Amino acid sequence: MKRRRTRLVIQHLEGIAGAALDEYSEVLREFIRGKNGVYALYKKERLYYVGLARNLRSRLRHHLRDRHAGRWDRFSIYLTEGDEHLKELESLVLRIAEPRGNKVAGKFLDSEDLKRRFRRRLKESWNRKVEEMTDWAEPEPQRKPKPPKRGAQSDSKSRDNALAKYVTRRFHIRMKYKGKAFVAHVRRSGMIAFARESADWLRLKNTQFASPSAAAGAATGGSFDGWHVWRFWSTKGELVPLDALRKGKAMPRF
Repeated sequence: MKRRRTRLVIQHLEGIAGAALDEYSEVLREFIRGKNGVYALYKKERLYYVGLARNLRSRLRHHLRDRHAGRWDRFSIYLTEGDEHLKELESLVLRIAEPRGNKVAGKFLDSEDLKRRFRRRLKESWNRKVEEMTDWAEPEPQRKPKPPKRGAQSDSKSRDNALAKYVTRRFHIRMKYKGKAFVAHVRRSGMIAFARESADWLRLKNTQFASPSAAAGAATGGSFDGWHVWRFWSTKGELVPLDALRKGKAMPRF
């Protein structure tokens, strides 16, 4: 069985001339005497005042003589089933419309103001975005690898040339070291060449590197694991280590 919805507003009467309160008082009494609801006062087409009352007819007639007299010429009324939510309904209208005649803004009974939490989340999101775009991680020197045991074959050569199999199109990588931002192109061949916007480009421009570690070492003069110190913008808009490409966790944004 279809559930019947509970009504808030059960009847309404809109755009009635204020003069009707005197000239057709008996007619209006039939409709609104002793009834509660929200009412709105207008000056021509502009909202002037919003209020609530448990006797709408009496309250409207009172406004013909109080401080609002002469400042409105039409009214609308909205009759409610009860008065449980009447005050909050008035507050909602006041906060949205901000009528000139109302001196006090509407207050809710028990509503959480989300602005403080919203601002905090905006700051967190903004800080995270700034870090992603500008604050690349400073690489730490790599520990010298232990010499391979006798009879074991070093895999440095295979590592140095491993980038090519992950590259389908040219993309940029970047790293930051001692306040300098280094930017390089990874070409389709897997070779790395420093970009014109990179720090120390004049020193590095005529050299290509077969591995991320070799490129990082040339830029900084130190020994680094290039797979972790170089970063690139992924298709998800995140600045991630080059190692994410090797592990298949991210793809470059071309």
